[in-house]
Amino acid sequence: MNTDPVLILSTGRCGSTMISDILARHPKVLSLSEFFVPLGAAAFAHKAPSGTQLWEMLSRQTPAIHMMLEDGILVDEALYPFDGPQARFTPKNIPPIMCVTLPHLTDGHEALYDELEMLVKPRPRRPLSQQYQFLFETLAKKYQRDVWVERSGGSFMIAATLLKLFPQAKVIHVFRDGRDTAMSMSQHHNFHILLSLIQKTKSLGIDLFKTWHKPQIGPQQLWLEKLLFPFLNIERMKQQEFALVEYGKLWNQMILTGCAILETLPSDRLLSVKFEEVQQDPREQLGKLIRFISPELEGPDWLDEVCKIPRPTRSKYTTLPALEQLALTQACESGLAMLGYPT
Repeated sequence: MNTDPVLILSTGRCGSTMISDILARHPKVLSLSEFFVPLGAAAFAHKAPSGTQLWEMLSRQTPAIHMMLEDGILVDEALYPFDGPQARFTPKNIPPIMCVTLPHLTDGHEALYDELEMLVKPRPRRPLSQQYQFLFETLAKKYQRDVWVERSGGSFMIAATLLKLFPQAKVIHVFRDGRDTAMSMSQHHNFHILLSLIQKTKSLGIDLFKTWHKPQIGPQQLWLEKLLFPFLNIERMKQQEFALVEYGKLWNQMILTGCAILETLPSDRLLSVKFEEVQQDPREQLGKLIRFISPELEGPDWLDEVCKIPRPTRSKYTTLPALEQLALTQACESGLAMLGYPT
């Protein structure tokens, strides 16, 4: 079956992990979870990497990940069993693809890591998109899957770059009410640090949101990352407090930036998935999702299984005091209107 690559793009903290887990249960879908974002700018540093360079990208921690893991910051999505009997890595040296991606695919992630190293390192120099296609198609063939779907939390930050790298890709945009998303962001280390980073770069005259619009494939972003992170104090960033409304503003700007990038796609290559609708009518919404990826993937057994996973939950922002609700709604207002949420 010939299918296009599929990218799940989102702000993060909006239910995209659930979608990734649901797709992982399909016998013909290779669900790649948290592949690109943990690689950082290194993921796009070489236009035509050799196999050795590609493996370095996959196996070496970025400055951001290294600082966080060294400081003991582990996110909820991390799947690697550091305390397991077979674990060979610690938070200080774990390769990016071992944090989530490979454990998401198999319990035999240690052996898979060694197998991929043997396959990737001898590769000749090739365009970056071809190298990634080789890697994903190798994994798909190994696990007898027909299509790969990549999802990373907060992937709107690299959406323009991914769409340049995979111009034929179908895109699934997963989103959730910005007020609930902002509340979830406020409890997540990555978004706390992202807000600190945005504040720091702004003081240096750098607008991160503008860089997201540019499909940067090359060393520029990597050098920025290497130069910037040594000047960041991770402990100070952890202690810095942000009002909930600041997370609302962050979500709002991410939606405006991300949706502007998605506007360039033809309608048959873009599917919008509203988290609340998946919760309320999982059979209808997940059926639509799998048909969008490929009608050939439809099947009652998979749908019967996965439609039991989403569960309706009460919106948490409605529990906030009235004035805080109002302030958060105002911070998210333009993004909410764009996505069709009442304000």
